[in-house]
Amino acid sequence: MTPKRTRRRYTAEFKAEVALAALTERQPLAELAAHYQLATAQITRWKLQLREQATQVFTEAPAAGMPLPDVEPLYAAIGRLQMENALLKKTLPR
Repeated sequence: MTPKRTRRRYTAEFKAEVALAALTERQPLAELAAHYQLATAQITRWKLQLREQATQVFTEAPAAGMPLPDVEPLYAAIGRLQMENALLKKTLPR
């Protein structure tokens, strides 16, 4: 039985590096694909994404960032569960 091949995941930095290398066109796509061990279609997709989203780099960032989630209820739940766990360890036989 052959082991199941897991899907490769790439970081945004890696994708940007490959897409920028493809945009400069110093090497053919086939050479880039061999160098980075990718399919030419994948490089073409990343290159297209970079072209489409390049304008976002120069747009102004919104003044108000995303609000931070309220973590107090989460900490309260963690404390309650720790207390219940300690109580059950004391009362239940092993």
